[in-house]
Amino acid sequence: MAALVGVDDYALTRVPQGARYSWWSVAVQRFGQMSALTEFLLGATIGFGMSFWNAFLAFTFGALILEVVAILIGVIGVREALSTSMLARWTGFGRGGSAVIGLAIGISLIGWFGVQSAIAAQGLVMLVGGLPEWAWTLIVGVVVTAIVMRGFHSMAWTAYLTVPAFVALVGWSIISELSKHDVGALLTSAPPGPRMGLVQATTLVAGGFIVGAVITPDMTRFNRDVRDVVKQTVVGITLGEYAIGMSGVLLAHAVRTADVMVIVLSSVGWVGTLVVIAGTLKINDWNLYSSSLGVVNFLGTVSGRRFDRAPITAAVGVAGTVLGATGILNDFIDFLTLLGVVFPPIAGIMVAEYFVVRNWRGDLDAARAVGTVPEDAPTWVPATLVVWLVAALVGKYVTVGLSSINSLALAFVLYAVAGRLGLARGFGSSRTAEAEHEPLPV
Repeated sequence: MAALVGVDDYALTRVPQGARYSWWSVAVQRFGQMSALTEFLLGATIGFGMSFWNAFLAFTFGALILEVVAILIGVIGVREALSTSMLARWTGFGRGGSAVIGLAIGISLIGWFGVQSAIAAQGLVMLVGGLPEWAWTLIVGVVVTAIVMRGFHSMAWTAYLTVPAFVALVGWSIISELSKHDVGALLTSAPPGPRMGLVQATTLVAGGFIVGAVITPDMTRFNRDVRDVVKQTVVGITLGEYAIGMSGVLLAHAVRTADVMVIVLSSVGWVGTLVVIAGTLKINDWNLYSSSLGVVNFLGTVSGRRFDRAPITAAVGVAGTVLGATGILNDFIDFLTLLGVVFPPIAGIMVAEYFVVRNWRGDLDAARAVGTVPEDAPTWVPATLVVWLVAALVGKYVTVGLSSINSLALAFVLYAVAGRLGLARGFGSSRTAEAEHEPLPV
């Protein structure tokens, strides 16, 4: 039945070596995440308040931060071949904490899935018309859901088609506009809007993709080795930040406004339409994919039963699409943004446990040797919950420096100290369901 509905894609098991992909296949998808219309808009926002070369520094620092975070947690993903929420069971959070993470990922990303489907629909109404916005939202949501139900392989082929198309079409629109200006003068011109500081701009760059960096294991579990993770991350993030982000900076200087999206979307009708479609497909599929993995882990943990990823993907995809079509999610954007505060500390705790404290590293190593997951997991790790809460509050309320990095670094340090003091101990033990040791038929 699972084969008829879709692909489970090893939602609760290790991805076997034979199901891995070349680094380039994964890198195309990572670049697809980084080269979205939102990244272009981020570049325009920064360019409106900074000179080109100061903006270049902000994107460089932001990209370096994201690359370090994504590589460290991505290495855990490729070694253990498990999704982010599953890994959390043995990287400091326990079974209960991993369920909370799965729920947070599910709510956050299905919310953004619905929001971006609605944004794409707005563009299609302007460019194509014919249907009301809610109808276009339903169409976009259903198409992306169908792609994601077929799993990583289907998403890879979608990226192969949409990423080059998106880059070429956006590039054509940008070059058409920049050809009307002296690019040399744009490189040295003063920012057209109120000045933005380097720390603020770097925070925007790093914070804009920090959630994507934290859930990197969902992607890198399909890599073949650590070297592939490094190559894919450096290429995908660097090209995304510079190619798309810095183009937005230049365009903001050219048109003297941060509202440059209209230039890209007001191109010749079919070009603008394809930009909207390609830009939505290649990032929104990962919103839904990681959301479905988180929800599968959450439901399995709280119910003690195993759920197949494909029908869960269909359910959350339909829910997100309907919420986006009705406009309800527009009232929850502040909540979704606030929810993003909880993610950076997760990476800090997971990295500290896996590489420094290593309380459950032996369990993972032993299980990896035979291709399964550990048979037991701690039910709760109380020290982790305290560290997580403190770091998230620091990220929310401390405005000095980079908030997302402050919370991530603090979580790393606090958990490492707790581990050295013997405080990072699990309470209770939950047996991993035997059904999770074998993948469902695909």
